Amino acid sequence: MTARLAGLLPGELDEQQSEVYRAVTGGPRAAGPQAFALTDEEGRLRGPFNAMLLSPPVGLAVQAVGAAVRYESVLTDRVREMAILVVAAHWGSAFEWEAHEAVGRTRGVTESELDALRAGGLPDLPDPAERTALLATAALTRAGALSDQEYHDTVAAWGERGLFELTSLVGYYALLALQLRVFAGEGPADQADHRDTPHTESGTP
Repeated sequence: MTARLAGLLPGELDEQQSEVYRAVTGGPRAAGPQAFALTDEEGRLRGPFNAMLLSPPVGLAVQAVGAAVRYESVLTDRVREMAILVVAAHWGSAFEWEAHEAVGRTRGVTESELDALRAGGLPDLPDPAERTALLATAALTRAGALSDQEYHDTVAAWGERGLFELTSLVGYYALLALQLRVFAGEGPADQADHRDTPHTESGTP
């Protein structure tokens, strides 16, 4: 499926749309070295950010949630990026995978860890806090809930704030994956049929 939504050039945006554009391209996502481009060569927003221009009030709020999840969370960089990749693999989101595979490499995610996540499983993580966070992410993507044991384990490792931020991350990137399917032409056809198949003792998204 091809993209259904045409990109808008910066000069074609109204003031409300321009506010969203500035928040995306001039906020924390744009600070420091970029692992993936936020805009194309002519300045159009890429991926899920383009659709946010359709409703500037909602788009502005959504991008703010994403910025908070990525840059103001108690989750470590490695945990955050691996959790995003669990969501991307679950939804078969090529854009999310490409973007955060690149970011993950800059945050210390290894090739073997990326291979496991790409296959729909979880890597063998020696760090118990990392392992607990990814088990919770896999449970949230697979079942939309946590067992009492998963809840208590995750709170013990990351605190109630960390678990709240992890559930927010899972919901945010699922939202983006859904919007990418609807507006950018991504579809489940390229997604490996592994979502409900157990892989390892670490679980599966």
